Amino acid sequence: MAGRTVQGDGGREGGDGISEGGDGIRTFPFPVDLSVGGVGIQVGPMGTGRTWHAHAPLHRVHRIDFHVVMLFGDGPVHHMIDFAEYEATAGDVLWIRPGQVHRFSRASEYRGTVLAMQPGFLPRATVEATGLYRYDLPPLLRPDPARLDALRAALDQLRREYEDTETLPFSLHTAVLRHSLTAFLLRLAHLAASSAEAARQQDDTTFTLFRDAVEQGFSTNHSVSAYADALGYSRRTLVRAVRAATGETPKGFIDKRVVLEAKRLLAHTDLPIGRVGAAVGFPDAANFSKFFQLRTGRTPAAFRAELG
Repeated sequence: MAGRTVQGDGGREGGDGISEGGDGIRTFPFPVDLSVGGVGIQVGPMGTGRTWHAHAPLHRVHRIDFHVVMLFGDGPVHHMIDFAEYEATAGDVLWIRPGQVHRFSRASEYRGTVLAMQPGFLPRATVEATGLYRYDLPPLLRPDPARLDALRAALDQLRREYEDTETLPFSLHTAVLRHSLTAFLLRLAHLAASSAEAARQQDDTTFTLFRDAVEQGFSTNHSVSAYADALGYSRRTLVRAVRAATGETPKGFIDKRVVLEAKRLLAHTDLPIGRVGAAVGFPDAANFSKFFQLRTGRTPAAFRAELG
């Protein structure tokens, strides 16, 4: 199969262009052979027949080394990205970036338009302007009616240009595709950035500071009181702020972040389970296993085995 592949850490690449890391998760390359004219993008309707590869298990955890944007025409659809479940419905957008672990739902019907794009299809300046690698931005976007109409129009125009291989020479056809894709991505990037900003403005300042502190210290500090003392808040104030922002307790928030990091290490590396536990603040492997199982319903070993 043609196309660029990304080799995972300690991974191996098969003759079909698929690479597999030491964690057993496959990384699928952009399916150039399924593109009209062999260009670096695909645009078309979602459906059961769409795939990255003839043997791609889309309902199982996998990675892709390209961007996927899904604009839904119906729903709800449940889709896992980096071990978080997202529910999208008509008018919502899911943006999956290269390297993110994700899985399609067997129980959901995917309807709408999907765009797949090779990272190297656009020049560097456009990549930077459109924030293609802003992994801090939310993957699920809910545009208001005006922005949704503009996104649909831009995506429809891109699809028309993609399917029109007759009216222009190949070089001009590719150039037009790049311009049309850039127009769509600029709108999408603005939506993603503004959505993140709106979410930040809604956060209570206390929660924002707590969240940042947890992000910096979760690998060694799991104590709510320690965070409250460091930030200069009472424990009661911290509980109230976190519950208002997230609906959960500070301890639940900390534990969720620890579990996410543990899942990432279990999925993306071949570190022994004891070392994974130590990396997230559990020097004792047995305590880490108990903690992980209590919060996920599976042992670390069982979780890793399910990804194989």
